[in-house]
Amino acid sequence: MLKAAGGLCARVLGFAVLLMSHVALADETESLKFNMTRGVTPVSQDIHGLHMQMFWWCVGIGVVVFGVMFVSMFLHRKSRGVKPANFHESTWLELTWTAIPILILVLMGIPASKSLINLYDTRESEVDVLITGYQWRWKYEILGEDVSFFSNLSTPRDEIEGFAEKNPNYLLEVDEPLVLPVGKKIRFIVTANDVIHNWWVPDFGVKRDAIPGFTNDSWAIIEEPGTYRGQCAELCGKDHGFMPIVVEAKTQEEYRAWLDEKKAAAAALAELTEKTFTFDELYAQGEEVYNRSCAACHQANGEGLPGTFPSLKEGIAVGPIQDHIDVVVNGVPGTAMQAFGEQLSEVDIAAVVTYERNAWGNNMGDLAQPLDIYNHKQGK
Repeated sequence: MLKAAGGLCARVLGFAVLLMSHVALADETESLKFNMTRGVTPVSQDIHGLHMQMFWWCVGIGVVVFGVMFVSMFLHRKSRGVKPANFHESTWLELTWTAIPILILVLMGIPASKSLINLYDTRESEVDVLITGYQWRWKYEILGEDVSFFSNLSTPRDEIEGFAEKNPNYLLEVDEPLVLPVGKKIRFIVTANDVIHNWWVPDFGVKRDAIPGFTNDSWAIIEEPGTYRGQCAELCGKDHGFMPIVVEAKTQEEYRAWLDEKKAAAAALAELTEKTFTFDELYAQGEEVYNRSCAACHQANGEGLPGTFPSLKEGIAVGPIQDHIDVVVNGVPGTAMQAFGEQLSEVDIAAVVTYERNAWGNNMGDLAQPLDIYNHKQGK
């Protein structure tokens, strides 16, 4: 029996050593991807360090507890003729197994509290980013820089519907990534426009609920340039899985160049509001806007989803054009139709209204100009 027990212990010990070596390998190379992401920010690295510290504490506690248990069962088993001791109502034992866990929890709580305090210390930030969740996209505003834009899923519909091979970043690619500088303290201010979302980038150690009417914040100092991806981590409706997060960390010079480019694009777009577009220009751009922002609900063929999203074949798209514009700009209260007045530019709204009124056999033959959308927003 002793030989069999020794063989079993040897196998268990060997398995434990093998498991620990794999854990260590994952910690060093992250090749196995079983462990928590170490990340590229002080916050994420602090969280990872705390996680590993608590993990090894738990391993040590488990070894001691199960070691004592197995040794007791082996050395004090009935077959050896050992008579059990009587610990009934032992004050010393009761105090011991109560005091030791309390002490362990206190010792664990000290580093955990330090990490938690550091996690919420958003003071002295150098870049402030307001993040607003929409169904189903993200809006980013670089506060103090007059830069604001929406970030939408850019995975082709053919991949989503299974007609094309899925690429390595399937459902994790966007048309407008958030660009941030490395080496700067960045404060993320997170809220939502409609329902609860969650902005989560594992490499930053940032995961914050986006709640309508409330703001949550966090911070990060990105230490390495690169592209970092995340997702909405709160079930927020039918397209919850279609609102990825992509952040590009660049040098300060590249970041300033990106800001200048976004400001120039905003100025050019403002000028386009006064331009008169041709029908073909509006229709072509409207098709692109529709596929990006509308097709997920109303389908690519405009037939909608019965009982949830109305068909755009006929319906509002063949009614008075001012009513059509109002629905796109202000939405429909009490329904799933969002207000796109802030989400799309005047040019994009004019284009998508023109497209919807002339696609799928509607053939209304009319169009909306950006100036019409601007005047409608102003109540003219």
